[in-house]
Amino acid sequence: MLTSVVAGFLASAVLIIAIGAQNAFVLRQGLRREHVLPVVLVCAFSDLALTSAGIAGLGAVVADRPALVTAIRWIGAAFLIGYAVLAARRALRPEGSLDPTGQAPASLRATLLTTLALTYLNPHVYLDTVLLLGSIAQQHAYHWFFLIGTTAASFTWFALLGLGAQKLGPLLARPGAWRVLDGLIALVMTGVAATLLLGN
Repeated sequence: MLTSVVAGFLASAVLIIAIGAQNAFVLRQGLRREHVLPVVLVCAFSDLALTSAGIAGLGAVVADRPALVTAIRWIGAAFLIGYAVLAARRALRPEGSLDPTGQAPASLRATLLTTLALTYLNPHVYLDTVLLLGSIAQQHAYHWFFLIGTTAASFTWFALLGLGAQKLGPLLARPGAWRVLDGLIALVMTGVAATLLLGN
């Protein structure tokens, strides 16, 4: 049982630590200190729900419907491109409005909708959680203990990313640093969108 928990933790950690659209958004919310806990919880519980679905057998169902995966891929790419454009506009502004204290805070509803969109409109999330982690879990006799490990990894990572990002506040106190961050976010979003559009 413990082996399954550890295997789940390591497998999930390897997949979620890579910088992607969702991670970039969580990092930015953490740096802005804006609705951080709700964003972290939505991301972590989404991983739990999707991995649970994969272990329960949804992965095989999704794999048999390539048209559905293709539709999600194009919708997700369109959303990511739009978000990349917004981040690029923030990065190109010459004024100091990129300082998180100088921006009007987004509503909790708008922030959660963005979080949900970045999570569920990204086909990579389904490939990683529903298909890949679900398949790996089936190789363990105690696959629901494998889920405990993946869940622990998700909660740990998103908590560190969102709540730990506040420690970087002094480093990013200057507007120029925020312009660089938003520029990097724009590149990440564009890169992920490109992989979705060019994928088979």
